[in-house]
Amino acid sequence: MIVVKGTLKQRLGAWLLAAFGVLGTFLLIEAYTSAERAADRAYDSLLKAASLTIGEAVQWQGGQPVVEIPAAAFQMLATGQQERVFYAVVDNDGQSVTGNLDAATLETLHHHASRQSEPVWSFLQYAGAPIRVHGRQLKSAGWESVEPLQIWVGHTLSGRESLTQDLFTKALIRFVVMVMLTGLLMLVAIRTALGPVRRLRQLIRQRKADDVSPLNAEVPGELYDMAETLNALFERQREGRNALLRFSADASHQLKTPLAGLQSTSELALQSNQPEDWRKALQTVHDSSARTSRLAGQLLSLSRLRHAEARPKTQIDLSDLLRETITEWADRNVAKHHDLGMAALPDAPVYIQGEPWSLHELIGNLIDNALRYTPAGSEITLSLTKQESTVELRIQDNGPGVDSELLDRLHQPFERGGRQDTEGSGLGLAIVNSIVQRHQATFEIHSEPGHGLCICIIFPVLAEET
Repeated sequence: MIVVKGTLKQRLGAWLLAAFGVLGTFLLIEAYTSAERAADRAYDSLLKAASLTIGEAVQWQGGQPVVEIPAAAFQMLATGQQERVFYAVVDNDGQSVTGNLDAATLETLHHHASRQSEPVWSFLQYAGAPIRVHGRQLKSAGWESVEPLQIWVGHTLSGRESLTQDLFTKALIRFVVMVMLTGLLMLVAIRTALGPVRRLRQLIRQRKADDVSPLNAEVPGELYDMAETLNALFERQREGRNALLRFSADASHQLKTPLAGLQSTSELALQSNQPEDWRKALQTVHDSSARTSRLAGQLLSLSRLRHAEARPKTQIDLSDLLRETITEWADRNVAKHHDLGMAALPDAPVYIQGEPWSLHELIGNLIDNALRYTPAGSEITLSLTKQESTVELRIQDNGPGVDSELLDRLHQPFERGGRQDTEGSGLGLAIVNSIVQRHQATFEIHSEPGHGLCICIIFPVLAEET
């Protein structure tokens, strides 16, 4: 039963969407942090330029610093976001020379700057709002006083945040456009990539029911194994169909011969007025119909074994089945002129999993085959040998045997081992072989011309015998 569970397009799309989601999240985080860094660099450069401008405006009069803040310093920090600007010039003692920062904040900044020789950058909370401040030490070399000054410049963060948002929005728009274009390309790519699958499907759908020729198509490497598997399936179907046609032709021939004999015998009898001729004709018709009936029964059994569904197997004592079947055949007329016997069976029961009716058919066909292909007075012995995990069913006779070149063909239908002097139909071992395959057993045939034929069938035994 085939159950549809999604499609390849959905699976590929889901995996690609998941990959885009994870990668896109990292890209958006990186875009936002990059926008923040760019905004910080831009506004920090303004703070730095403003502090340098203020530093250039410092003058000394009477040993005291005098600062007139140039308008250019404030114009640098003026933005469309109405930034609040803070500044202070602090002497070496931490006292404010000029500025709009309170004393507590100046004390903190002065203490922080006194421990560093490099310019200071810091984020503070001032007047209920976060601000960014920059401080630098102004050397007074060449002036009247040698005392250094500290210049502090800061402003609120609304301009930075606005620039960050603007930069991130532009990056987000580019990302969304890229995702949309990539999605369209992805759909086209998936459809193009799955094109060979659609073409292969159409190629198979267009084939006729009896077309089992190999596929002739160009496929990518990923579909090569599937195409080869289909070709192997077609090859098996072709072989099966050819075998069925050969079997049908052979069966028709085998049935046609006795039927033609029946017709000719009956025609001759009808042309005669002698009761003795009629009696001989009736005897011939009786014998021929018996052989034809047996042939039809064997054909039905072989067809049933080859095409019937396997039924649940049951536990079977092979020893009892062998004993019952030999006893049944020993009472038949066909066995009266042979020495049909059985070697000593194992003391304990031998259990296997199997179909009772088909195993009975197997043993019967082995015995029937030996009786029909050996001369009167021949010895036919059946034995059962149990190993650790297997059991071997063996039937051996002392008849004429079969040439070694013909052994591999004995299990084929209508194969008589080169013998035409018997009443056998050549279906017995074909039926046996089909039953062996249904039970996952092993079928072996050994023979030496003039020294008889030995057939061995090896079954797996149950792990636990009950």
